[in-house]
Amino acid sequence: MVVAVVGASVIGEWAEAASVVFLFGIAEWLEGWADRRAQRATAAMLALTPETARVRQGDGNFIERPVGEVAVNAVIAVQSGQRIPLDGKVTSGLSAVNQAPITGESVPVDKKPGDEVFAGTINGEGSLEVCVTKVAGNSILSRIVQMVEEAQAAQAPTQRFVDVFAHYYTPTVTVLALLVFLAPPLFFGGAWMVWLYRACVLLIIGCPCALVISTPISIVAGLTALTRRGVLVKGGAHLEALARLKALAMDKTGTITEGKPRVLGVTPWGNSQVNDVVRIAAAIEDHSPHPLARSVVAYAREQQITFTRADSYQTRSGRGAEGVVDGHPYFVGNHRFTHELGVCSPELEAKLGEIEGRGESVVVVGHRPHDGCAGGVLGVLADGDTVRPNAASAITAIRAAGMKWIVMLSGDNQRTVDSIAKQVGVDEARGDLLPEDKVAAVQKLRDSYGVVGMVGDGVNDAPAMATASLGIAMGAVGTDAAIETADIALMQDDLAKISVAVRMGRRTLGIIRFNIAFALGLKAVFLVLALTGHASLWMAIMADTGATLLVVANALRLLRV
Repeated sequence: MVVAVVGASVIGEWAEAASVVFLFGIAEWLEGWADRRAQRATAAMLALTPETARVRQGDGNFIERPVGEVAVNAVIAVQSGQRIPLDGKVTSGLSAVNQAPITGESVPVDKKPGDEVFAGTINGEGSLEVCVTKVAGNSILSRIVQMVEEAQAAQAPTQRFVDVFAHYYTPTVTVLALLVFLAPPLFFGGAWMVWLYRACVLLIIGCPCALVISTPISIVAGLTALTRRGVLVKGGAHLEALARLKALAMDKTGTITEGKPRVLGVTPWGNSQVNDVVRIAAAIEDHSPHPLARSVVAYAREQQITFTRADSYQTRSGRGAEGVVDGHPYFVGNHRFTHELGVCSPELEAKLGEIEGRGESVVVVGHRPHDGCAGGVLGVLADGDTVRPNAASAITAIRAAGMKWIVMLSGDNQRTVDSIAKQVGVDEARGDLLPEDKVAAVQKLRDSYGVVGMVGDGVNDAPAMATASLGIAMGAVGTDAAIETADIALMQDDLAKISVAVRMGRRTLGIIRFNIAFALGLKAVFLVLALTGHASLWMAIMADTGATLLVVANALRLLRV
């Protein structure tokens, strides 16, 4: 642009030189405005957090203090209608909290003592007292904004391509303009001023403003739009991968199901008593954070069965666990574990098959074989997990968004997995999988379909999520590990958000491709016009500015809800 303006001045085209500077300035402002508008929507989230909090003192009174000075474990009061200033857990009070700034869900969520609340969300009609769990700079809201900013700064594959293209394109056009200026007068007797003018037009036409801005503004707009909808995408590369997604693997527990199983029945085996079966199972399972283990412990407490934590606890990945209770070695585990221990009789096999045929999980409790003792089964607990209400419709929507294959992967038994699969309509269901089996299943999908996603909780399914082209974490709110490890985090437990993300990814990539094709096509047309003398300087700058404006406007359509 500088060379073109100098050239216009040399041949006395001052008006056109001035118009070039003015219109180029407008184009630059438009690019900056578009970029600022796309980023303001995310940065404004930080403004949702109050600057002060009412903190309880030693005498029981509450005083206002800056949120930056409030420590972990301090108790703050949140009145009706106020925004919650810090992440924490409710210690007293009942209220409905609008969590839209974090999760994107429009319906307020009822909160009671023990429930988590998040900075920036809006308290409803009730009054709450909250024990602070995170300092201001480490709140979920602050970390989301930080990650979105990092994602916006990271280059997507298309953006890297455009930058490399522009790196070679710009000097090529400059050399071409120099040849246009020198070759006709030197070798064909052309007029110097005429060909200098045409070279200046060529330089302006060749300026890659619209081309260079086409990808980053689209990526920023797409990332911002998904953040508003409760989907945190950690980079433009992942947004483009969403657009190319062909197959999806899903964990069962906590993804397709609620992930909150409960004990539905206890079957004592042999001469065992129900209370003894539950007591021993709870003693071992109290060590484990697994949902099935927590359901057993919760059931024991509901039934007021007293137990003491087992000694010498050992987990058996994908199978169960072992421990010593009252000086004796016991085990709890799944159907597979009973076969590995050699304690599964034909009668037990039939009973387990009956329970699993109902789509329920089994927790077998028994004596662990040791020191020549064959071991034996004491009883069986039947655990049930409910399918998410919108799981079937969400999977239908994901398939309608262009997914070619959807597979459910689970460590649960195959019968239970098949039962859940029939309810939700996945294409394939695989049970009895260890973590390494899930990795192999995802790798097989990649070999068949190329770009695949893995949906899980971000921790237990981390190896499979890392193997997939995209790791998608369910329910990232309150789960730090999910936000840290996943490529995409769904800020509420809603499978339907996956179809929203896939559609937005494909729409973003479509807009990027159109913008690149449009920018290059327009330049090709005007390059021909410049060489034939049918384009003037002001026409060239109008074409360049117009292309930039159209590219920006097209990208900003992504921000529309």
